[in-house]
Amino acid sequence: MVALAGCAEPRNRGVECIAPANPGGGWDLTCRGAGRALRDLALVPGIVRVLNMPGAGGAIAYAHAVARREGDENVLIAASPATTLRLAQRQFGRFTEEDVRWIGAIAADYGVIAVHPGGPYKTLADVVRAWRADPASLVVGGGSAAGGQDHMKMLVLARAIGIDPRQIRYVPFDGGGEAVTSLLGNFIQVFSGDASEIRGHVEAGGLRVLAVFAPARVSGLLADVPTAREQGVDVEWIAWRGFYAPPGLSDAAYQGWVDRIAAVAASDEWAQAREETGLAPFVATGPVFEEMVRVEVGTLRALSRDLGLIE
Repeated sequence: MVALAGCAEPRNRGVECIAPANPGGGWDLTCRGAGRALRDLALVPGIVRVLNMPGAGGAIAYAHAVARREGDENVLIAASPATTLRLAQRQFGRFTEEDVRWIGAIAADYGVIAVHPGGPYKTLADVVRAWRADPASLVVGGGSAAGGQDHMKMLVLARAIGIDPRQIRYVPFDGGGEAVTSLLGNFIQVFSGDASEIRGHVEAGGLRVLAVFAPARVSGLLADVPTAREQGVDVEWIAWRGFYAPPGLSDAAYQGWVDRIAAVAASDEWAQAREETGLAPFVATGPVFEEMVRVEVGTLRALSRDLGLIE
């Protein structure tokens, strides 16, 4: 086992990673990739069992962690800005971001906007012109519910180009795959999603990606796609992938997980898993990650209020 100074090992009854989604989703892939790295690096005893717990956008997993796993140092729960957005919009009931221990983020995905490859829109500017002429003329689809990440990206984009966000027509689908299928069938005109979920379609030439909502150009398949900012639209959406743990962990147990996740993030094993799923490098752990989450929840709450999603 890799030696981590001052790092208490989990109790030897097996480690679980809870993915608040069905198999194949982003949280599931995060759990599986990190779990393999934890095992291969001998950072935990035995394998990491992935427990899929879909429902209510992560609320079921969050409530389970808080109410039923307090003090359990053998479990991690996958998270992303979908988690902080729902916390910001108070969709987890009485639970808040202070009810769990935030361990770390180990990768990032970036928002994208895409269209049918055979359609009339060649650039982000083409879509912007159409929206400004008639905001209701284009139907946007994404894999999140109304008010979720994919919807929020388009609301932020609309505000950035001077359109009333409430005029954007958004159709939610049960996952990015269904939204892409609808786009290719010409039932919607614009797709809002993340770079990793369109990887296969881009490889096959089945999508025209107009912009990536990243601070700088990404590598790999989308290296030639300009950012929104390059095209004069000040929009950025970073979808980090990370983990939290239940409340009630001892300081030693908490630091142990921070150290392990940091070791995973720095490993070749995780770099390979990240590349396979189309994720970009991004690391924030321990108190830095905790503060990042608190700031993000506050920012998303203010943004949701400004966009009329909450009071």
